Amino acid sequence: METSEIIKEIRKRTGDSQKALAAALNVSFATVNRWETGRCEPAPIAIDGLRVYCKRRGIDYAEFEGNTICMGKETVLLYHGSKAGITGNIQPISRELCDFGKGFYMGTEQIQLLTLICNFPDAKLYTVKADLTDLRILDIEVGIDWALLISYYRGKMESVKGSAIYKKYAEMANGCDMIIGYIANDRIFIVLDRFFSGEITDIALVNSLSVLKLGKQYVALTDKACRQIEIAEEKIIGEAERSELRQKSEVHRQEGIRQADEICRKYRRDGRFFDEIIGGGV
Repeated sequence: METSEIIKEIRKRTGDSQKALAAALNVSFATVNRWETGRCEPAPIAIDGLRVYCKRRGIDYAEFEGNTICMGKETVLLYHGSKAGITGNIQPISRELCDFGKGFYMGTEQIQLLTLICNFPDAKLYTVKADLTDLRILDIEVGIDWALLISYYRGKMESVKGSAIYKKYAEMANGCDMIIGYIANDRIFIVLDRFFSGEITDIALVNSLSVLKLGKQYVALTDKACRQIEIAEEKIIGEAERSELRQKSEVHRQEGIRQADEICRKYRRDGRFFDEIIGGGV
């Protein structure tokens, strides 16, 4: 369902006007009107505001979520950062505790990948063509499913191993060749620890992880997906560029800390804590 249709459906069920919805979400009437006419999309923070709005009115926003498993039908141009260069065939062999587990990671934005490899003297940036044709793909949107799937792959859900919620995320990508999802910011471990210890809510978690809008990552999970990736260009990252990137990375990191802390304060009373999610399901 398109976002514009989701918002219309929510208002239909609640009986609220665009003006009333705008007031509830602390946005302007014109903003809601643009959402409903499809002239712009709500930001992740606004989407989470809609989730809270729905919960308070007895609507399960999850029925509108856009997480889908689909068959790919296109070729996309992406970037891959390597600390020492690619040798041999492309393989799904990253370390396991990445956002979406072991795989071959590619991103839509160069800067995010470059800041991850800027401390390595043999670093290289690759432009790659990924043929998604006939690949089974989990395309996951920003939301609590996205945050908890990352939590599962980052090893942060071991305390509830064996539970229904653990099983949900352990099996979510079963049979998939690729996961497409947004990149979480670099405070991920701190924010996840605060969530699982009961310090912050799910809304604070999602917004803290997504605040920097780092772009999407495409993660090839299988040999089949890797065989459909072709290197188009290889670029060596020189010392001068790496030095500049290190400075940008630190600025980015500090901005992420500031924004994430601000969000945690803003949403400290909204949403659900982890024990509530475990008790009631996602």
